[in-house]
Amino acid sequence: YKGCTYTAVTPQRIVLVQKGRLYRAKGYHITIWCNVSGYQGSSQQNFQWSIYLPSAPEREVQMISTMDSSFPYAIYTQRVRSGEIYVERVQGDSALLHITKLQDQDAGEYECHTPTTDERYFGSYSAKMNLSVIPDTLSATMTPQALTLVEGDPLGLTCEVSKSTAQHTHVSVAWYHLQGAEDPQATVILSLSKDFVLTPGSSYVQRFLSDVRLDKVGDTTYKLSIGKVQPSDQGQVYCEAAEWIQDPGGSWKDITRKQTEKTLLTVRSQGKIDFQANIAAVESSLAEGKPLQVNCSVKAQNSQNRWFQVVWLFKEVEVARIDPHGVLALKKEYEERAALGQLQVVKKSNEMYILKVYQVELKDKGTYSCEVSEMEKASASFSIIQSKMSSGIDVNVKPIVVQTKVFTKIVEGDTLILHCEVSGATSPLSLNWWHLQKSGDQLEHVVGMERDGMLRPGPSYQERSANRDLRLEKINSTTFTLAIYNTSATNDGGHYKCEVTEWSMDRSWKQAQETSVAISLDLRAMLISRTANVKFTQDFELFCQVSVSHLITSVPISVTWQFQPILGTSGYQKLIKIMPTGTIEWGAAQPHFQRKTRVTQAASSSQLLIHSATEQDAGRYRCEVEVWRRSSQQAQQPHPCPASSHPTSSCPSKLRVNTEDRSLEISGSADTEIECNVISLTQRDSQLAITWYFLPPSPADAAPLQIVRTNYSNILDYGAEFSSAMQKSKFHSERVSSNLFWLRMLSVNHGDRGRYYCLVEEWLWSADRGWYNLGKKESGKTMLEFKVSGKYTNEDVTLSCLLQGPSQPVSLFSAIWFHGLEHSGMKTLVKVYVSGMVEYAEEEMVERLHFRRTSSGDFSLRLQSVEPGDTGVYCCQVQEWQQDSGGAWVQLASELSGYTRLTVLPPESTISSRVCSSPSLLHFVLIYPLILFVGLTAALLYLYVKNRQAHKESIYQRKGKELWVDFKGAGGVEPTYSDHNNLEEEMNNLKE
Repeated sequence: YKGCTYTAVTPQRIVLVQKGRLYRAKGYHITIWCNVSGYQGSSQQNFQWSIYLPSAPEREVQMISTMDSSFPYAIYTQRVRSGEIYVERVQGDSALLHITKLQDQDAGEYECHTPTTDERYFGSYSAKMNLSVIPDTLSATMTPQALTLVEGDPLGLTCEVSKSTAQHTHVSVAWYHLQGAEDPQATVILSLSKDFVLTPGSSYVQRFLSDVRLDKVGDTTYKLSIGKVQPSDQGQVYCEAAEWIQDPGGSWKDITRKQTEKTLLTVRSQGKIDFQANIAAVESSLAEGKPLQVNCSVKAQNSQNRWFQVVWLFKEVEVARIDPHGVLALKKEYEERAALGQLQVVKKSNEMYILKVYQVELKDKGTYSCEVSEMEKASASFSIIQSKMSSGIDVNVKPIVVQTKVFTKIVEGDTLILHCEVSGATSPLSLNWWHLQKSGDQLEHVVGMERDGMLRPGPSYQERSANRDLRLEKINSTTFTLAIYNTSATNDGGHYKCEVTEWSMDRSWKQAQETSVAISLDLRAMLISRTANVKFTQDFELFCQVSVSHLITSVPISVTWQFQPILGTSGYQKLIKIMPTGTIEWGAAQPHFQRKTRVTQAASSSQLLIHSATEQDAGRYRCEVEVWRRSSQQAQQPHPCPASSHPTSSCPSKLRVNTEDRSLEISGSADTEIECNVISLTQRDSQLAITWYFLPPSPADAAPLQIVRTNYSNILDYGAEFSSAMQKSKFHSERVSSNLFWLRMLSVNHGDRGRYYCLVEEWLWSADRGWYNLGKKESGKTMLEFKVSGKYTNEDVTLSCLLQGPSQPVSLFSAIWFHGLEHSGMKTLVKVYVSGMVEYAEEEMVERLHFRRTSSGDFSLRLQSVEPGDTGVYCCQVQEWQQDSGGAWVQLASELSGYTRLTVLPPESTISSRVCSSPSLLHFVLIYPLILFVGLTAALLYLYVKNRQAHKESIYQRKGKELWVDFKGAGGVEPTYSDHNNLEEEMNNLKE
């Protein structure tokens, strides 16, 4: 333009190199670009690469040049000549440095230099960047296998991908398919990118989501699922994982890549394929009243696309049929039982059919089998293609067995003791004793004991029960003892029947056993005179010798001396009677004998001495012996209390109880007994009431809690805190002997820690006062503690989880085990479903975790070869399920166990490891709520920062759930599930 002067400006040379620092993995091919601009001269620029090693950062080590083959130093000459290191010209002024196999010594500062072609030096002629060589930690594994499937069968393959790179990296996973061994190009089935985007391959777009899916299971497992395989799926399938890192320029670069071994898949076309029918019982030998479950399983390929009919047979007779549509048809008797809720036949899946009798009876004993027929659908009807009969399975139903034991022949006045022992019972029992004196008589009810321990004497035995001449005791869970005191030969002999009833829900089963009892009295009296001929005024003696079939001292007897005058015509007249207590009664007919007669009596004889015989004394003499029942002599027996003129004075108690404190250590969830020992009583026939108490370990001034009381009539009364069905089934008061009592505790856990003691009350009976309390004494305290057991690395440990208390027969149970560090979040370890299927949260734990299912309510977990990482707190959660009318499973209840703390130390450690149950966390939560809340918030914030990318992964996992800890105001820590679809929002809410 007018007035402007133009001056030519020489451009400035600029050399740019790829921005560093770059992180690349050892052993992989890498490139570094270098560009030059603003140069003069030829458009074909040259490039020279050098490196400054970390060991000598100031010394240049020449690597490769595009213009001088002698440029490389000796350490790089061979690698350059072999082509391991080379320069690729992208354009005349742009080049790439290639290192095809990166080595550790390749780490350092790289310089790209461009020799000048300019008229003068102006600008930059070189640029530098840094390269770090990191180890290859990526791993991708899949077990190689050869699978043969039928068209339409499901396919599931898992790929384990892990890394331990120190830098922040992402992982991508892709599944590939090779049509044949000669196929050079693999086809992508489904891939998950480093940005967590799922993309199907071109051949699988139509089947994506509906039939083909990729799930991330846990932290390292990627599962490929194909719902129905097709012939085109035949070939080789493998998994490839790549690790990606973000370079300083913002772009992402794959630095490592691994392929798994291949799975060979063969897909056969669908046609007539054989199948198998099998039958199995959950328990083939069981007690009457227990649930019976018989499973008929069908093993067939592509079963979900085939039609089956199942016929159940009992003793080779059809009892139930399920058609291909799942419609059930029952025979009459079984239809009636099903209507009453006693029986159920269900199709659980196309491969599993279940016959369940909730309360099995003796008539259910026999052989069960099932016949499975494959059906072909033609228009609206079905026709049988083929049928298979399972083998038979024998089911044995064991009734409860009642046995009675007794001394078959006893003497009148003795105590009759009858034992009734029950075996095979698994449910609560009630019992009744019956008496038949002789054939043709009506059965008399002696006494009964209800399921709750309540005693009910029969109408004819109520007075004897009140007078303590009748007692029924439950010695243990299966033995009952009936004691009848002061027996009568005329009233108590005959047949006795023990009738036991087992109760389950609203149904009961009875069994009875009879025994004969003979009560006799073999009493003989013999009269002896030492003087054959008696003269007037002479003294004479008569001896009455008594013999009985057992020791005479144990039977109260009275002796009556009688006289019949020789001149009289009347019968015998009473001279004198000596009562069992020693009281003498004179007869009124012959008063002159009182002045001249002396009587002495020993244990088995009586002596009558008459002084100065007269004509009046001539005649016949006789002695009569009587045996007395002890109850009838009760008023005449001397009272143990001293005489007192004060009407309200009481008898001093001689009751003594062992007051020594003791300690009891147990381990695990074993059963145990607390003893209560009575040393002495005021009277031998005193009746005792026993009350058991529990003192919690904290607080120190805690009031004692009543567990259970057994009164003098053997009636049980549980305390308010121990009145639940679960507590009643756990704590049992038992009388082991006349002076030893036990509190039996089943499946003791850490929450039972504390002190236990008994309160003994002595009760007596009097005609004017009835039953009255003579005194009471407390026993010493028994401290219940848990043993500390050491667990070292590689040892095994069993964590107990037992369901206590009765449950409904129609219920099924699931369980979840949790593991975590104390006072921090807990995560799911393993689940067992109502079907018995076990799901592990981490695949690597499958070999180390085992359920020890000794019963349906036992979810104990065995952890094999413990490691330091297993240290922490464990607990289990059991859930009860029932099917509703529509067949859906509905949760009825859920209960969380106590906590078990596990500490694992290395073998060389001298500090003992411990496995112990922790007490309730209630007090800790109440005392330190602020500390817990702040700690939890910090933990969650840290989790959010560390796992922000991991959260993105869970979006594609769909099934994944995270376990968080919810501190509830009611106390304790209870794990709950939460789907964290918006983690940031929840974190903001938590921070607020």
